[in-house]
Amino acid sequence: MSDPSYPAFPILAFLGCVLALLPIPWHLQAWNSGTCLFMFWSAVACLNLGVNSIVWHGNAIDHAPVWCDISSRIIVAVAVALPASSLCINRRLYHISSVQIASISRGEKRRAIMIDLSIGLGIPLFQVLCQYIVSGHRYDIFEDIGCYPYTYNTPPSYPLSQVWPLAIGLVSAVYCVLTLRAFFRRRAAFAQYLASNPSLTTNRYFRLMALASTELMCTIPISSYGLYLNLSAAPMHPWISWADTHFDYWQVNQVPAAVWRQDSNASVAFELSRWAAPFCAFVFFAYFGFAAEARKNYSTLLLPVTSRLRACVPWKSIRHPKGILPLADSSAKYPLPSPPMSSTSKFHLLSSGLSSSKSICSSFDSPALPPYDAHVIAAEPAMPPTPSTLYSSSPPSQSSLPLHHS
Repeated sequence: MSDPSYPAFPILAFLGCVLALLPIPWHLQAWNSGTCLFMFWSAVACLNLGVNSIVWHGNAIDHAPVWCDISSRIIVAVAVALPASSLCINRRLYHISSVQIASISRGEKRRAIMIDLSIGLGIPLFQVLCQYIVSGHRYDIFEDIGCYPYTYNTPPSYPLSQVWPLAIGLVSAVYCVLTLRAFFRRRAAFAQYLASNPSLTTNRYFRLMALASTELMCTIPISSYGLYLNLSAAPMHPWISWADTHFDYWQVNQVPAAVWRQDSNASVAFELSRWAAPFCAFVFFAYFGFAAEARKNYSTLLLPVTSRLRACVPWKSIRHPKGILPLADSSAKYPLPSPPMSSTSKFHLLSSGLSSSKSICSSFDSPALPPYDAHVIAAEPAMPPTPSTLYSSSPPSQSSLPLHHS
């Protein structure tokens, strides 16, 4: 059975990986540890799932056992890492909205970053260790999906592994409600704090709140649905012992797509879990990839590239009253304007035009002369214009234009 999401899923997954990491430099400069963790885990999840969808497209062969060990553990970690990163963001927003003083010392910033790292990195790593306790065997390989962790459906698996995303999402939701309440109660102190912290603006604050709220609206329903499927659709096994749970641990189940797609619950669970990572990456870029500071940093990054390209192109240019025009191979397309002339040049042009008209008028009776057009007289100025008028940046005035006599 062909995969209807191929190659759309790997393309969007790799694109989400790049877009998630694109704004990370200026968020590091602003000490936004929660957003940096969210970007990091979103990019890792997109890269992992994108590689799996390519390697195991149309097959369920155990090509790379070491990679599958790493990949399955990444899936376990990401399941709680993204909600934990959202918790870090909501926690920081709450402390900003309820701050008692206008400024925060450097030591307090370091302490806040250490707490965020313990939440955004410590909880996912601890979740990997807890999931190993209830992992029935090494991993599974599903065709078109790739490597996937296996959790033995036993009562200890719920407090050790399966309820963590939902629990973290609920705690984050509490912080979100408290943030909104503190913001509406302490607007003056909030505005004073933003004025003393140039790294955080009002627009960035509300974008962070929108990102955390969007993540909450996805985490809580998906986690609840996963718990419902595990409790209702899958059989519950009693916990007997460590040896019973890990019996034949090095077994690897290889499941064709024709088998797992027949189960509608499994199909929905797989698609929801793997499409969540690119969705988070694109949502983050939608909130922060088009902001004013992002566009400014894009210009800074692209400036050396455009400067090098301009240096490599052999353009010659001339000054024009309306700008700089290319000179090579463009004389017909861009004719040179007549330069403005000095008052001396105007006088000589006038006298030359009068004398030319007299000589031409006196020779009308001569049959050797060609027919004369009295409306066009080409008169060269007696003196060339000065350099200051030749390279003037303003267009010539009406009084300095060449005179024509009929």
